[in-house]
Amino acid sequence: MNDMADDNIHAELERLKAENEALKQKQKRGSAVSMKVSEKGAVSVYGLGRFPVTLYQEQWSKLLSLSDDIKQFIEENKAALKVKEQAS
Repeated sequence: MNDMADDNIHAELERLKAENEALKQKQKRGSAVSMKVSEKGAVSVYGLGRFPVTLYQEQWSKLLSLSDDIKQFIEENKAALKVKEQAS
């Protein structure tokens, strides 16, 4: 009877290991940027960091209209800015 319990525990452990590995692989594939509408009606962008970036439509429009200014600011301040390495 004890051997049967050990076999069940071993089988469950192997199943969980396989499930964990599948989730890791899915997470790697899913590392691309994606978007969805939040519960409050804002746009959430996933895949940039640990948490989504969520702004309302008018905030995104304002931010996107500043894209040239943001790019210029980044270029002018490149020496002071850090680059986060992406996990592969």
